[in-house]
Amino acid sequence: MTTPPYQPGYAPGYSDKSKVVAGILGILLGTFGAGRFYTGHTKIAVLQLVVSFVTCGFGALWGLIDGILILVNGGTDAQGRPLRD
Repeated sequence: MTTPPYQPGYAPGYSDKSKVVAGILGILLGTFGAGRFYTGHTKIAVLQLVVSFVTCGFGALWGLIDGILILVNGGTDAQGRPLRD
């Protein structure tokens, strides 16, 4: 097991992705899974996109709620590292 490369400016073990950006993208563009694409969770993002189109837009609530939860509770990137503030 190798250690991830050091990211200057951030505490070790934290993602280089921002919690605020992921949350705002989830709220504004949750229909398209933008917040999840940003954090690297492509499978969830594609699922959000498909659900939104299949339900004629009602699936956008998923993205809205997801964005709010990311802002309140934080989240992780695709490697499991917590998002930075």
